[in-house]
Amino acid sequence: MAIKRVKLTFPQDLIKEPVIFTMAKKFDVMPNIRRARVTESVGEVVLELEGTDKDLDAGIAYLRGRGVIIEPAEGDA
Repeated sequence: MAIKRVKLTFPQDLIKEPVIFTMAKKFDVMPNIRRARVTESVGEVVLELEGTDKDLDAGIAYLRGRGVIIEPAEGDA
């Protein structure tokens, strides 16, 4: 199993959609929320994602395809 730490930035139209849950179910990835900040206009979440490299890559590609901006996360959350 591999772990990736990422920062997700959600556009306003995705804030209320369960995209992290959907990604976790579809691609067998376990998310661990380390930090989150959600307002009416933007959502930012720092996650540790655990799964196989293949599942992690597929899950991240799914989130990008939905319009989520994904960046590597640095430091402690």
